[in-house]
Amino acid sequence: MIKRYSEDYLRQWYSKKNRKPLVIRGARQVGKSTLVREFSKNRGHSLLEINLEKHLNMEDVFKRLNVAEILNEISLITGKPLNAKSGDILFLDEIQATPSAIPALRYLYEEKPELHVIAAGSLLEFTLKDHNYSMPVGRIEYLYLGPISFFEYVTAGNFGHLVSYIRKYNLEDDFSNEAHQQLCTLLREYMIIGGMPEAVAVYLDTGDMTQAFQVHHSILDTYRNDFNKYATKTALQRLQRVYSYVPAATGEKFKYSNVNPAWQAREIRSAVDLLDHAGVIFKVHCTSGAGIPLDANADDKVFKTYFLDVGLMNTASGMKSLSRDEFLSVRFVNEGKMAEQFIAQHLRFEKEMYIRPQLHYWLRERRKSNAEVDFLIQSGRFPIPVEVKAGKSGGLKSLHLFCEMYNLHNAVRFDLNKPSVLNCNYKISTGDKTANVTYKLVNLPLYMVEEVRRIAVAARHLPTS
Repeated sequence: MIKRYSEDYLRQWYSKKNRKPLVIRGARQVGKSTLVREFSKNRGHSLLEINLEKHLNMEDVFKRLNVAEILNEISLITGKPLNAKSGDILFLDEIQATPSAIPALRYLYEEKPELHVIAAGSLLEFTLKDHNYSMPVGRIEYLYLGPISFFEYVTAGNFGHLVSYIRKYNLEDDFSNEAHQQLCTLLREYMIIGGMPEAVAVYLDTGDMTQAFQVHHSILDTYRNDFNKYATKTALQRLQRVYSYVPAATGEKFKYSNVNPAWQAREIRSAVDLLDHAGVIFKVHCTSGAGIPLDANADDKVFKTYFLDVGLMNTASGMKSLSRDEFLSVRFVNEGKMAEQFIAQHLRFEKEMYIRPQLHYWLRERRKSNAEVDFLIQSGRFPIPVEVKAGKSGGLKSLHLFCEMYNLHNAVRFDLNKPSVLNCNYKISTGDKTANVTYKLVNLPLYMVEEVRRIAVAARHLPTS
């Protein structure tokens, strides 16, 4: 199953005159290899693919950095001639298994600039950590790949007209009740199936959620089997414990003592970092929100953790297989975590695909008046605070406080209501005084997360009633 947005990026990369070798980065099973194969097939390009995990002897070949020898050896292995001028694609899959192939990308670029070179790897950070060289800076490009997005899921399920409807929607328009109901049903499906390509493909092909759950378990086991590749025996237990802890603690401030009070924080931190590097989980760092870029004021020590994908998160949390009708009607105890995970994994990849995914939130901790804004995103010169609600209602005290602190005029709330804009005007208590806060609150249904930036910017230009 090809990812349309990623294919668009590959098409642009392929056509560039100053094209550099492209390194696709992402966790295992997110569809890196399939993306390259389907892109090549759909575009009619000849593909020379070599999986370097299966050809470990290529380490000695790459180590000599002789481009002619490298390409000749690959042609012998694949049984295909390589014609760079004809537009052939050379695909080095699982490049982390052959560390010397990484610096060789530089020489492929410099000596064969007409050749289309793509590499993919799931555990690159661990390979780089264990070797005395870095990525060939300035000689490669990146594409960061995550799970299939909700819009891609809807399109793959033959409901692309609903995506087109959302893309054309303006806040001044009435939103169709029928479209809203259909999208809420599809959202519910996605919350269970998630965005891992194999699980999506199996479900759309069979309509059987049980088979999708079987795929989830297979992927989760694959991640567990990978632990031995980047963890020592002494660290393995901590890695397994964190891996089991995160799905149930999704969206919570990470506290080392909650994992195991008997372990030292630095030991648990190491396990968290390993899983984050592997892409199995991701961290959302706390930032002051005082200005942009948001990462400039981020606190590396204060963060929340999320799983790679909402479907995997639910399965890892112990969700059992039910019929489709039961899944669509039952009330889950972790509805709030599901909604927050869904928004987090989409906001994390809402920037251009060549930018390393990252996400932030805001937290103020005081003895009797903690405040937290679920996420902060950046739009132009301003941060936009984002709150997530699993249902159709919920308080916004933290949002009011954050907007007052930094004199912000726009905020976003995701819930299950149809889209709307509210002109908020509240009095809030800020310690020993009372302050007025006025801002526009853009209410969006969860399923519109991929349009949040466009709609939030458009809301700034709406008249204040």
